[in-house]
Amino acid sequence: MYSHVVVGAKDINESKKFYDAIFKYVKLDEKGYDQLNRPFYRLGKQRFIVTIPIDGQDATYANGGTIGFELASSEDVYAWHAAGVANGGKSSESEPHVRPDGKCIAYLRDPVGNKLCAFSTHII
Repeated sequence: MYSHVVVGAKDINESKKFYDAIFKYVKLDEKGYDQLNRPFYRLGKQRFIVTIPIDGQDATYANGGTIGFELASSEDVYAWHAAGVANGGKSSESEPHVRPDGKCIAYLRDPVGNKLCAFSTHII
């Protein structure tokens, strides 16, 4: 539904390591660096980009903001969460779990503090 999301980073290499690990569980069409040498991940026409803030200010997260990713299975949701924690992220909200509505969900904070969510309605 979105065209692109850009998150700020304090350290591009640290953030790229984190995002490479969690995007392993998203069926991407392409990943690499854009013309401004920023890491990006693409699925269809949607792009997720990581950047040092262009205005020179510190990278911060959006309080109340969440970026959600739909994954293929509950197994991928659990693996996504574990990969994020193993690569500099922090578990957020609660441990990964299946909600009463049948949605498997997990939350992470990236190295800067951006809140991310992964979910799947396909429970394994």
